[in-house]
Amino acid sequence: MSQISRRHFLTRTALAGAALSLPARVFSQSAGANSDIRVAIVGFKGRGQDHIKNYLGLKGVRIVALCDVDSEVLDKGVAQLAAKNQVVTPYKDIRKLLDSQEVDAISIATPNHWHSLGAIWGCQAGKDVYVEKPVSHNVWEGRQLVNAADKYQRIVQMGVQSRSATGLADVLGWLEKEKPLGKLKWVRGLCYKRRPSIGLVTGDQPIPETLDYDLWSGPAPLVPPQRTKIHYDWHWIWNYGNGDLGNQGIHQMDIARRFLGEAALSPKVWSIGGRLGYKDDGETPNSQIVFHDYEAAPLIFEVRGLPDKAESKEMDKYRGASVGVVAQYENGYVVAPDYQNAAVFDNQDKLIRRFGNPPGVKDMVESNPIPASEKKVADPEANNHYANFIKAVRSRKVADLNGKIIDGHISSALCHTGNISYRLGKTASPDEMREKLKDDADALDSLNRLATHLEANGIDLNVEKLTMGEILKMDPKTEKFIKNAAADKQLTREYRAPYIVPAKV
Repeated sequence: MSQISRRHFLTRTALAGAALSLPARVFSQSAGANSDIRVAIVGFKGRGQDHIKNYLGLKGVRIVALCDVDSEVLDKGVAQLAAKNQVVTPYKDIRKLLDSQEVDAISIATPNHWHSLGAIWGCQAGKDVYVEKPVSHNVWEGRQLVNAADKYQRIVQMGVQSRSATGLADVLGWLEKEKPLGKLKWVRGLCYKRRPSIGLVTGDQPIPETLDYDLWSGPAPLVPPQRTKIHYDWHWIWNYGNGDLGNQGIHQMDIARRFLGEAALSPKVWSIGGRLGYKDDGETPNSQIVFHDYEAAPLIFEVRGLPDKAESKEMDKYRGASVGVVAQYENGYVVAPDYQNAAVFDNQDKLIRRFGNPPGVKDMVESNPIPASEKKVADPEANNHYANFIKAVRSRKVADLNGKIIDGHISSALCHTGNISYRLGKTASPDEMREKLKDDADALDSLNRLATHLEANGIDLNVEKLTMGEILKMDPKTEKFIKNAAADKQLTREYRAPYIVPAKV
């Protein structure tokens, strides 16, 4: 690492970014049914390692290229594959990669602010695309990605792995077919996941010599980092990430939406939250409630990054789940604590049925074995989201995708609109918030449980206050807010040339 002056840093990186532009050639190739699918991994310091592992395990798939803006990460990746007798071409810049006719598909695991732009450029270059969650950094660019996939007839898979989980599909299918519990009253997504302080710095932080920071920043403003860890901790900075709502929470948001069966954004949304319990360089809330007021039933989402109480290593649970989904019906409820297992109860908490072996529920196997007629023959690729992507690449049928990009867009956008409400809000006392929510028992329940949780962590909400977000009304067809210019402004961002999501894809 070396310390770079702010003026020199901004001048150097701006000139470097201006030297390159979008790939000049646009291809439209389709991989043959019997030929290898040639894949390039884009971004692999973190989540991308899972991409590498899974593609290496798929027959008829070859990783032919790696792309990363950090030369140290890139060199290690090339050596990692060379040790497995895999020869790959290294790229620092995704635009150079997309010029290659030796690549059929790209698999994107960059930070969030690059997801939509990288995927749109991939579609324009004639590549099929697997893009990690959330598929966008804001609502508008996610819709542009949907438009690009449609226009260029590309196969685009969103990286929410639960879409390929047979266990979750089983419980949802059973509920749809049998309708055993009556009308849905509400569904709660849970992201109770420990997120400690990322630390507090006093100024601009040094940038590793190996990192092309202009490329890393891409569409975001070119500003020196204000955090110790440049890489993972971008999740908690608004320029690049979407907080845990859009990090871990997007998985459970998508599952919750599947219980509802909703295919559009909610007509009304509000959020409460705050970054409480420590002072650090993070900007996004570590404690949050998002309320999507669908007409049929509300989707309520809860984020907790602090433990169940001060000095504890345990996390809160809600009906047995910490990172999961709970759906309450008239005659019972379903707890889905992961992607493969679920438990169904009546309103007296008596087990009705189980799917798999959901953790946290005692004696499930003995008391409620799966009938032999429902047991399935194990399929090694049945729950493999990457295998599903490759299947669709071969068939050229969007219908074969488990995680269609339109679903990725809607579920990601539900996270974004919740964050928009929060960011437009003002701090309020617990009594002030309770007064606003007094006519909604489900919302009040979430607030009261959050207040109890924070109190257990030594937080006085009359001193360290939560933010009460604006109540926003939206037109789901246009994906714009109703008579709220400030909220509409946050549906997109000011893009930094040349990393601009095109208005016409």
